[in-house]
Amino acid sequence: MSLSILLAIYCTVLGLILGSYLNVVIYRLPRDLSTVLPRSRCPACGGLIAARDNIPLLSYLLLRGRCRHCAVRISPLYPTVEALTGALFLLSYLRFGLTPDAAAAALFVCLMLVLAVIDAEHLLLPDLITLPGIVVGLAISHWVSWTDLLSSALGAALGAGFLYALWWIWYWVRKEEGLGLGDVKMLAMVGAFLGWKGVLITLFFGSVAGSVVGLGVLALGRGDLKSKLPFGTFLALGGLIALFMGPALARSYLSLF
Repeated sequence: MSLSILLAIYCTVLGLILGSYLNVVIYRLPRDLSTVLPRSRCPACGGLIAARDNIPLLSYLLLRGRCRHCAVRISPLYPTVEALTGALFLLSYLRFGLTPDAAAAALFVCLMLVLAVIDAEHLLLPDLITLPGIVVGLAISHWVSWTDLLSSALGAALGAGFLYALWWIWYWVRKEEGLGLGDVKMLAMVGAFLGWKGVLITLFFGSVAGSVVGLGVLALGRGDLKSKLPFGTFLALGGLIALFMGPALARSYLSLF
């Protein structure tokens, strides 16, 4: 077996393992619980989850999606997050190779997944993720190939400034919040990681995804024009597109001129 295949397998397994921890963060952080202690328990019966029942993907399949203690169904979200993390870690390796870029991409993937799911479930984008994320994004800008400190700083400023301006204008006109300030901080974090070009791509695809879902909600009669949507979830999708396809998309756009 070649070294490249072994590295691909290693990255995938590492992503699956970290995806299991991301599930802990997703569940506990919005509830102001420690993400380290105590050990994981079944949310329904409180039974301790043994190590054999905490193997990413495999345990869910062996348990047939139910708690060993109380047989309550386990949310399919848990294996989905694990599988997505594993797949995106593999994609990070395939896209960037064994480089600092791949490590930065893997970190960005983790941040996007956690924020996407928390916002989808709670309409919340925790400052404990977004604010340190801005600092980390700026700090590693020197080590990645797709941006530099100036571009990252401009990206953070553009991301925060654009959405904050929209927030202020909407509030001034409608006397209500059109989006949360968490979205402002999240897009600033995206800009810190991906630079100002990444912000534009993220905002474009995030807005398109949000519009499609919003129109679908209206068409199905599941909400109205005042219904709140998890814009951070759509920004996360846009951020992942910008991470893996940003340079190609930018070149394609510039080629039109």
